[in-house]
Amino acid sequence: MNQTSTTITAGAPSKPSYMEMLLAIRLPLAIVVTLVLFGLFEPRILSPGNLLNVAVQASYLAIFAMAQTVVILTRGFDLSLGFTVSLVSVVASMAMVAMGGGDASIVFGIGAGVLVAFLIGLANGLIIAGIGVNPLVVTLGMANIVMAFASTVSGGFPVTGLPPNFTVIFAQAEFLSIPAPIWITGLIFFLLLLTLKATRFGRSLYIIGANPKAAVAAGIRTMPVLTAAYVLCAGLTALGALLLTARTSSGEPTLGGNLTLEAIAAAVVGGVRLSGGEGGVGAALLGALFITVLSNGMNLVHIDGYIQQICLGVIIIVSLIVSHDHVRR
Repeated sequence: MNQTSTTITAGAPSKPSYMEMLLAIRLPLAIVVTLVLFGLFEPRILSPGNLLNVAVQASYLAIFAMAQTVVILTRGFDLSLGFTVSLVSVVASMAMVAMGGGDASIVFGIGAGVLVAFLIGLANGLIIAGIGVNPLVVTLGMANIVMAFASTVSGGFPVTGLPPNFTVIFAQAEFLSIPAPIWITGLIFFLLLLTLKATRFGRSLYIIGANPKAAVAAGIRTMPVLTAAYVLCAGLTALGALLLTARTSSGEPTLGGNLTLEAIAAAVVGGVRLSGGEGGVGAALLGALFITVLSNGMNLVHIDGYIQQICLGVIIIVSLIVSHDHVRR
């Protein structure tokens, strides 16, 4: 058997190349360039009011992108995310209405929505980690089940009559002139950043995604970690769903829409590797901001929705090509 030896030369770390530096700033630069280009065609895009609106819109998508990031780090997906948003919205709204629609019902509705998401995440995690079924297959099947429940429990109609303070607190409230959704997203970002970077659970996610065999050899119990990852993903999805429900002031069985694709796109565009083990909440946040800026600009210059979907698909493919080429180098 031929043996190959590898010589490692010690020395000072090399300076990052121009290409590496360009890759590091590509997304912030792309956000600025996109804003300026669209601003040339539609000056309203650069107005303070629209920029604040973009920040609020991005805050919702950022939560879902961070949720996907947690499972993508482990080489997984959650294709049921969008429909989970719809089911959480409907169940939480129905619970609030059933409890009389007063302020006391808000806590009950939030609890019901989070519980539903927890059960979905737990089912995904146990099947994927416990039985070993491919995440793509499991979450795709779960997506169909959740979609059916979201449509059935509401009869296909929006749930109205939510407590007014639910919308006031979680959608309309401001602090230092910054809307509540941005503050809530910032808090989620901070807590999740600490979780991924400063806890054993967070480090385990990266190790499992980078090298599952090495994770087992290192003594990491992959089953509970993977299960917890899908539960955490679902929990974050529930929080985002509740914020969107507060914004619309109703439980919408179609609220999830294209959020699954957009959340994955935001994470991938931000720099989270689909092969696992690389990326983080910062990447998800920047990716969500870029996708929102692009969508906002295309809407204001009246680009057709189907063209927007094509653009989103192209951006995902290009991001994957750039990421793959960077990894090979």
